[in-house]
Amino acid sequence: MKSIAVIGAGITGITTAYELVSRGFAVTVYDRHRYAAMETSFANGGQLSASNAEVWNHPATIAKGLKWLLKADAPLSLSLSPSWHKYSWLAEFAAHIPNYRTNTIQTARLAVAARQRMRDIAAAEGIAFDRDDRGILHFYGTEAEMAHARRVSELLAEGGVDRVELDAGEVRRLEPRLNGNFVGGFHTSGDATGDIHLFTGGLARACARLGVAFEMETEILSCATEAGVTGIRFRDAEGVERQASHSGVVVCAGVGSRKIARTLGDRLNVYPVKGYSITVNLLDSASRAAAPQLSLLDDAAKIVTSRLGPDRFRVAGTAEFSGENRDIRACRIRPLVNWVNLRFPGISTRQVVPWAGLRPMMPSMMPKVGPGRRAGVFYNTGHGHLGWTLSAATAELVARSVEAHLGRQRMSAPIFKAAA
Repeated sequence: MKSIAVIGAGITGITTAYELVSRGFAVTVYDRHRYAAMETSFANGGQLSASNAEVWNHPATIAKGLKWLLKADAPLSLSLSPSWHKYSWLAEFAAHIPNYRTNTIQTARLAVAARQRMRDIAAAEGIAFDRDDRGILHFYGTEAEMAHARRVSELLAEGGVDRVELDAGEVRRLEPRLNGNFVGGFHTSGDATGDIHLFTGGLARACARLGVAFEMETEILSCATEAGVTGIRFRDAEGVERQASHSGVVVCAGVGSRKIARTLGDRLNVYPVKGYSITVNLLDSASRAAAPQLSLLDDAAKIVTSRLGPDRFRVAGTAEFSGENRDIRACRIRPLVNWVNLRFPGISTRQVVPWAGLRPMMPSMMPKVGPGRRAGVFYNTGHGHLGWTLSAATAELVARSVEAHLGRQRMSAPIFKAAA
């Protein structure tokens, strides 16, 4: 049985491990945390949203970013501190503007493929994760926003996403609790929401039942490949340096993927784009009644919402370019709370839990899925804000790639020799 290492126990790493063990591979997952899904897969916006597949590489994004540059509570925040990685990434991001249409359609296709696979996995393994299948409602306050949304809908339709245009009255009928003035919106009934942390944790337990080994609280010290074997040197939870050899490795390490890829001979320009969320605990009956049942996307404010069970309301948004910084800034949380107060004044925001996570984002907004330059090296990373949405599809794709490349290979001698 061929042994595969999966580096990272977030949503992409755990779905990858599941697909690999289901194909008969011996799988070991490495992660620096004690539990699965403790970073970007902990408290995201909750949306499984093919309707949000539009990539950001558009001239309007550049224009809005410049307008918001000096506004602390803007949906997009760019630290002006010098950083070669940041500015080179932004230059590559701009260079992908001509690929906006193609990449949006391709992302939509991936998201649609992921929908059914996610349902199948949850059903097969009995994972409860506050899933809701009533779809996602995008709403707009101006005719210009609606016009852009119509153009996006045409691209999404080419990728297999079915969105229904609504007028202002239909928006209100679909979600009567939503406060404000709108000209219209779009409803995507095929989309869903759910708690990414609950799902990933449940799938990690399923993986363990299927025989996946977990090396948690470990620090990856080095990776190397030689003669078709991948060697991993790591420090375990007790601080002991250990080593292991595998037939291959799949890097699913989020923002840490760039550093690991460099040691494996690949350039992977992942940048950490920080996103924020709040979880509003609906502690009283009035708040539970006032909170929306339907998942929402406010395109102007770049805010998404999900109702996670009867007593939690998740609100997420913003994109902050400030390097590998996990600090939770009050000026970024305040707009999310204010948005709840404005759109749903009947909800009490006395108890709000803030969170921030680093989205691993490629300049093209397309994930890196498939083999690297060296034999036995594979990637499933760089999903940006759509890791939850795309994970079931990209895990299946990378598992097929591993199977195609390593299906007939045999493991040879270990790379790392025993310490003297």
